[in-house]
Amino acid sequence: MFADHYEAGGAASYAEIARGLAGDDDMVGSVLSLPEGNKRQPNLLLGAVRFLGGPVEGWAGFRAWAVEHWDAVREVVLERMTQTNEVRRCAALLPVLATLPGPLGLVEVGSSAGLCLYPDRYAYSYDGADPVGESPLVLECSTSGGVPVPGRVVEVAWRAGVDLNPLNAADAGDVRWLECLIWPGVNEAARRERLRAAASLVAAAGPPPIVAGDLLETVADLVSQVPEGVTPVVFHGAVLAYLSPAERERFAALMGELPGHWVSYEGWRVLPWIEGARPPEPTHFTVAVDGRVVAWAGEHGQSLTWA
Repeated sequence: MFADHYEAGGAASYAEIARGLAGDDDMVGSVLSLPEGNKRQPNLLLGAVRFLGGPVEGWAGFRAWAVEHWDAVREVVLERMTQTNEVRRCAALLPVLATLPGPLGLVEVGSSAGLCLYPDRYAYSYDGADPVGESPLVLECSTSGGVPVPGRVVEVAWRAGVDLNPLNAADAGDVRWLECLIWPGVNEAARRERLRAAASLVAAAGPPPIVAGDLLETVADLVSQVPEGVTPVVFHGAVLAYLSPAERERFAALMGELPGHWVSYEGWRVLPWIEGARPPEPTHFTVAVDGRVVAWAGEHGQSLTWA
């Protein structure tokens, strides 16, 4: 499954490694020696090898290096987590956030280094048009279906996040870890450039407060801290897949109890009970507000189709 996913995402070398590992009893045994759950994820293992300077161009080189340096690889796997900060998702989220009454108080669950907590610090170009907003970083997005492209960026009056392992946009090691989680392929260089530019902007602004903790136990407290007169907005992108189905249902129930709005940006199988969640394009993610589908977006925010 992972090999097919990598192949579909243009990461042919990762697909080769995944298939090679699946057929290698010794390597499978090494992976199974890791704690159950998220520590056995292929993305985490591949990122750890890259972080340590190991090869990921093909199975033979990867295997030889990983076997020789397994203790170091294991240490990184145990210390780190699979995290993303695909800041281009802000381009898909901006038209959605702009439909909500501002100013906004953003609460991001699974916030990693908090780069997506700054949609007001980036500029956006939709379908090649002049940018909305002013920023050294312009995020591009193609649209279809009559997307209500806003004339300006949203006003964010307050922001905070929660993550099991918060990262710091001003920490070179944390930014490098995020870079190592980017899949190789034709889009790798552009994604790395966006990541570095966003991290630089967030570091200059002062990283937002990100609480270390479980989102189910923390999000309600963060929402309660949103100042009066500011609309609370809990949002997340490609995060709930790391929760169990029961935890996802608990989270959705909690969102129905909290004030403000809930914006989800997830693969449709993560929240399958949402009516119309399955996108027309299989690789797209579903964007919903308060459990109602409003759009479908490219996995990395490269496109947005209004529902």
